[in-house]
Amino acid sequence: MAKLTILRYPDPRLHTVAKPVTQVDERIRQLVDDMLETMYAADGVGLAATQVDVHERLIVIDTSDSRDDPHVLINPELVAKSA
Repeated sequence: MAKLTILRYPDPRLHTVAKPVTQVDERIRQLVDDMLETMYAADGVGLAATQVDVHERLIVIDTSDSRDDPHVLINPELVAKSA
């Protein structure tokens, strides 16, 4: 069962600008664990902290078929884009 509630469009909280993570501490580690559990329970491949009503720059992703290769992005930045 998912630990966190996933916000759904058109929830206005999804438009909140996320703040940078300033320190990776036990709270952030627990949030990552909870987000991964929530994402797997929802059969998702990615989840942003804002989607669980935590407005910090944190994303979890696992695109593996075996669901055993999670990636955590903390304060990600776009460095390039193309058309």
